[in-house]
Amino acid sequence: MTSHDLRNELESLTTEAFRPELAEIDRLPTLDIARLMNREDTGVPDAVGARLPEIAAAVDAVSERMDRGGRLIYAGAGTAGRLGVLDASECPPTFNTDPAQVVGLIAGGPEALVTSIEGAEDSKELARSDLDALKVGADDTVVGISASGRTPYAIGAVEHARALGALTIGLACNERSALAAAAEHGIEVVVGPELITGSTRLKAGTAQKLVLNMLSTITMIRLGKTYGNLMVDVRASNDKLRARSRRIVALATGASAEEIEKALTESGGEVKNAVLTILAGVDGPTAARLLEESGGHLRAALAVTGT
Repeated sequence: MTSHDLRNELESLTTEAFRPELAEIDRLPTLDIARLMNREDTGVPDAVGARLPEIAAAVDAVSERMDRGGRLIYAGAGTAGRLGVLDASECPPTFNTDPAQVVGLIAGGPEALVTSIEGAEDSKELARSDLDALKVGADDTVVGISASGRTPYAIGAVEHARALGALTIGLACNERSALAAAAEHGIEVVVGPELITGSTRLKAGTAQKLVLNMLSTITMIRLGKTYGNLMVDVRASNDKLRARSRRIVALATGASAEEIEKALTESGGEVKNAVLTILAGVDGPTAARLLEESGGHLRAALAVTGT
C-alpha cells in the first residue's frame, strides 16, 4: 500500500476524522479543555451500550470454552495491546485465575508495553508466531483488539486463531471493520472522532477498556468466580487482600470474627472454601471436595448440601 493509499484509508475512518470545530483547542483555557474532554467521554458508555447483545453473546461463547479448560487470549498493538495485557494481568489477583488462563499479547512483546516497536503492528506473521507459541486450540478464545479495526497484527491473530478452530472476537471502534469481519463475534463500538485527531487512546481506548471489563468479569461470574457480587476467589497475597478476604467471608456468612479466622485457617486461606465451611457446616476437606465436584461453583456446592 502506498503512502497516498494509506492516507486515504485513514481519512475514511471515523476514529481518524478531523474536527475543524476543535482547531483552536490549544488556545482555550485549561478548564474549558477539561470540560470538552469530559463532555466527549460521556458518550462512550452509550456507544458500548449499543453493542451489549453482541458482547453478551461473546461472553456466553467464551464461558462455554473456558469451562472446558480453554484460555482467553487478547491480541493487539499499541494502546489496544496494552489494554489487553492490563485486563489479563488483573485476573489472577481478582479471580485467582492461573496466569496462563487469561493472556495478553502485544505486538512486539513485553518491551512494547513501554516503548513503541516500529513495524510490529503491521505483521500478521508475528501474530501467528505468537499464537503458535501458546499452542492455541479449539477450546481457546482469541480477542483481536484494534481501534481502527485494520491493524494487521490483530487481524492476523483472529484469522490464524479461527483457522486453528479457536473462538474469535474482533473488537474495533469503526463500522464495517476488517477485524470484526474476520471474527465470529464482531464488536464495533463507534465512539466518533477523537478530541485530538487520531489519538485513539482517548475515547476509543476507554470504550475498549469497558468492553474488556465486561468480557473478563462477566465470564468469571459465569464460571463461578463470584458469589453474588463478592470476589470469593480472591487470592490473599498481601495484608490488604487478607483483610478483604475476612470481610468477604463476613459479608457472605454474617459469621463472627472468630468463626471467620477458624474457617480461613482450616481452608488454607481460600475464601470460597471458608464460606462453604461456615454456611454448610462442613470441614475444610469436605468443602474442598464439594467445590471440586461442583466445578468451583459455590452456589452449586451449597445446593448439594441443602443449604
